[in-house]
Amino acid sequence: MDFPKFKAATVQTSPVFLDVEKTVDKAISFIKEAAGNGAKLIAFPEVFISGYPYWNWIMTPVQGSKWYEGLYRNSVSMDDVHLQRIFDSARENDIHIVIGINERGDSYGEIYNTNLIIDNGGNLVGKHRKLVPTWAEKLTWTAGDGSSLKVYKTEIGPIGTLACGENTNTLARFTLLAQGELIHIANYISLPVAPPDYDMAEAIKIRAAAHSFEGKLFTIVSCSTISQEIKDRLREDVPNVDELLDRKNSAFSGFIGPNGAVIGQPLIDDEGIVYANIDLSKCIQPKQMHDILGHYNRFDIFDLRVNTAPTKKITFVGEHFNDDKK
Repeated sequence: MDFPKFKAATVQTSPVFLDVEKTVDKAISFIKEAAGNGAKLIAFPEVFISGYPYWNWIMTPVQGSKWYEGLYRNSVSMDDVHLQRIFDSARENDIHIVIGINERGDSYGEIYNTNLIIDNGGNLVGKHRKLVPTWAEKLTWTAGDGSSLKVYKTEIGPIGTLACGENTNTLARFTLLAQGELIHIANYISLPVAPPDYDMAEAIKIRAAAHSFEGKLFTIVSCSTISQEIKDRLREDVPNVDELLDRKNSAFSGFIGPNGAVIGQPLIDDEGIVYANIDLSKCIQPKQMHDILGHYNRFDIFDLRVNTAPTKKITFVGEHFNDDKK
């Protein structure tokens, strides 16, 4: 029995802030670079298209209103011409892509924090909407539902993904493991606005290592950075933006193996792209010791139930809505 082996790439960089067209240009540049170096999978940061709502953390909600509108205007829907360029790039470069976007919802002004899984044929295999926006993020994003808590089969292996803080959610992670996940994409944003003793890079690594060790799989982490351009844009409303957003150890991108150890040299704070060779057969032997989906669990004791039904925003009852047609 053969198991996929491939080269993967992960990106640590910033978007072109609130500029969907230029951010897509930047993404395609990284896609071409990764494919040129032999990668069959590339991971991008959380909401890479086209930016994170930092204003929620450093401004009042009233100040942030105009920024929210700017984000919505630079968000994308699934049939957006900008996303089609990403799909085309996946096909043209024979590479799988996992990328974070701000997704426009059906309701005017509605935004989701969404990860897209795109195969090397340029097909949208699936998408995951962040289940619970973290803390101040609730001022921007609508919560996702269980319908997108899935693992997607691809020719390089089964892929699952969670965004940022939801990689802390044990139940969400187990739901992916139970569906046969072997490649986990955990994408993040750089978030310096945290308690003084909080090491964001270490916190990211701990969560990735825990998931890899528990599930005996590969975790690929992609984190954004805060560029000078982002700070300069926000400075008009927050003059001390450097004081609030400049902080070491705010970003971590890299690879974690099935034994929970870091593979190669990760990126911490620096921008760039890093690579690792993934061999899914390495997921077999560790399960002899701990297989929490098999011999190392007691499903006669534990019973996890997951609601995978899409959220229904309204239910019409009765026939009176059809009265005008009689």
